[in-house]
Amino acid sequence: MKLATLRDGTRDGRLLVVRSDGELGARHDHWPTLQAALDDWTAAEPALRELAAKVESGAVETQPTEPFRLAAPLPRAYEWVDGSAFLNHVVLVRKARKADPPATLETDPLIYQGGSGDLLGPRDAIELYDPAWGLDYESEIAVVLGDVPIGTSPLDAAKHVRLVMLANDCTLRNLIPDELAKGFGFFQSKPATAFAPFAVTPDELGDAWRGGRLHLRVTSTYNGEVIGDCDAGTEMHFSFFDLIAHIAKTRRFTAGTILGSGTISNADRARGVSCLAERRMIEIIEQGKPLTPFMVVGDRIEIEVRDAAGASVFGSIDQRVVAAGQEAPERVARR
Repeated sequence: MKLATLRDGTRDGRLLVVRSDGELGARHDHWPTLQAALDDWTAAEPALRELAAKVESGAVETQPTEPFRLAAPLPRAYEWVDGSAFLNHVVLVRKARKADPPATLETDPLIYQGGSGDLLGPRDAIELYDPAWGLDYESEIAVVLGDVPIGTSPLDAAKHVRLVMLANDCTLRNLIPDELAKGFGFFQSKPATAFAPFAVTPDELGDAWRGGRLHLRVTSTYNGEVIGDCDAGTEMHFSFFDLIAHIAKTRRFTAGTILGSGTISNADRARGVSCLAERRMIEIIEQGKPLTPFMVVGDRIEIEVRDAAGASVFGSIDQRVVAAGQEAPERVARR
């Protein structure tokens, strides 16, 4: 089952049940928002699946799912928690800022808590306030959780995963060192995160979803160049089930919490990168200095996942960097 949120002038938008090809969707009268459905998932899921079958067969009235009219599947969430489950990424970005990986790199997941009150849609612009901050994109997989009790184990975690999504978790790289030097974690260095238009239930992914990992490639296209085509499954050291168990060690989580994988990263350099920081670090290793600048006004990042048949799983993230207070030119042109 594939779900989206249509912008309708309210904060939380209107839930759409989307046809498998992503072209059309229908509203459900009883659950107006995705959060409402997550809060009542036992009743909502079968009803939404029934509507999904009608959307597929054409037995219900539908409307086009135009990407510019879609918000993030959850335009605001109770929590946005992000991990760093790809160890190759951790090692490379730590090298970039001349920091050693933690001693517990392979046994204890890295986690931070980001802002969740303002989540960007798939075509929303990335506003750049100061180029000196070092804007970077980060291609990630994320899951939406149901209610998670304290002490959930990795073996029990699967039943708490409601949906799977695709994210661009932007980072302001040049703000990180000073923030971390305070010993209190990220804050200003993590601006708003964007999400692809469609959230899908794990069964929609078939055998690509196994072991708490998405075994598909995530393609990142930067200014028209495919900069990364990274496998999101095989090198995800900590699975989503491991991450759920980690965050639930001391507290419970409510339905609608989003949990991210961290930047997808592969040791094979032929696969490319899912962020500019990794490309810059590779340039330092191979050529002695970084050659790729961070993002500036006018840059464009596209992120997408395709299944074995070539179909887009989540729809695409397609964002341009604009000066603060501006909109992407594509959105202005479509008014």
